Amino acid sequence: MYIEKINTANDIKKIDKKNLPSLAKEIRTFLLENVSKTGGHLASNLGAVELTMALHYCLDMEKDKIVWDVGHQAYVHKILTGRKKDFPTLRTLDGLCGFPKPSESKYDSFVAGHSSTSISAAFGMAVARDMRGSDERIFAVIGDGSFTGGMVYEAMNNAGRSGKDIVVILNDNEMSISGNVGAVSRHLSDLRTQSSYLNAKERVHKAINKMPESLGKPMEKGLRFVKDGVKHMLVSGVLFEEMGFNYIGQIDGHDINELIEVIGNIKKMHGPILLHVKTKKGKGYAFAEKDPSKFHGIGKFDVKTGKTVSKGDVKNYSDVFGDTLCAMAETDKKIAAVSAAMIDGTGLQKFAEKYPKRMFDVGIAEQHAVTFSAGMAALGMKPVFAVYSTFLQRGYDQIVHDVCLQK
Repeated sequence: MYIEKINTANDIKKIDKKNLPSLAKEIRTFLLENVSKTGGHLASNLGAVELTMALHYCLDMEKDKIVWDVGHQAYVHKILTGRKKDFPTLRTLDGLCGFPKPSESKYDSFVAGHSSTSISAAFGMAVARDMRGSDERIFAVIGDGSFTGGMVYEAMNNAGRSGKDIVVILNDNEMSISGNVGAVSRHLSDLRTQSSYLNAKERVHKAINKMPESLGKPMEKGLRFVKDGVKHMLVSGVLFEEMGFNYIGQIDGHDINELIEVIGNIKKMHGPILLHVKTKKGKGYAFAEKDPSKFHGIGKFDVKTGKTVSKGDVKNYSDVFGDTLCAMAETDKKIAAVSAAMIDGTGLQKFAEKYPKRMFDVGIAEQHAVTFSAGMAALGMKPVFAVYSTFLQRGYDQIVHDVCLQK
């Protein structure tokens, strides 16, 4: 088994590329066997197997940095950095942490638990790298769901105009960002990562710079106009390009050879880059592919049937809350429910089914959720924002200014 050869960082480089698909299957089997016994985040990790492998194959983990957004998809990263043996202790007291944790391993570059933070952290690392004169590559891996958090755009606005070397990998597994226009877009992406394209682009710029200003400036402006026109017609990443990132994508996040080729080419490029990778949550396990929400964060389960280990008919606090809110909303039409992408976790499934027009999921945006609720309340509604206390940390300022101060 190839997975037995993975005992520390960079061991994956010793495995022949033709055997990497077999290693991917073994990693998925390993995840299923272990997470079924301990519980944990399964669907997201099954979907990130090839992407993680490609990053480790192309980067030097003794030097380069990967910042995982949220971090719940970093199990494969932990397997590839010598922590296989610790998986029976996943999410237990003094056991393997379910998220990246620098105190657990030097290969975890940043603690992650909230979403939408990776680009900010990675850009900070890129600035520090340049200040101290080192040359490590900095990669941020972020899911499309995290793009509902405003911090992402604050970071991209800052990083995109800096010109610094930073790579953001958008792991798109929910089709929340529209696809490109077929083969033409794919061809453009391939061209833009090849050295021949980059060299040609550089030669054109040098030639224009040698021309008299009266001739060179209009020509440069004309070329830019043509390039931007083609880009707007064919590429879905215009938003990222406008923020200063060189957009590359989409590519198949389960084609290990293509991932290695593209990431290998990106390493030769400079400036802020966004690579758009398309993956499937729960990849390789039929039950998780069919119901990725159930297997996002799951307790112990039977691998053969996909059924969770029963805890009996005892209701938890979230169930009681959800049932009570439904009962109250039946007699009070002003009651509405608000969630920050946590309808299932906060017990609002029944409410969403029974009162869909009074259920508002604002995405991973707790600050917005608080002020959004305050706005509803200001016009006489009774919004109930159901949120984990650990996630509400982000909304403290809004609670004070937009709820308490407004009475």
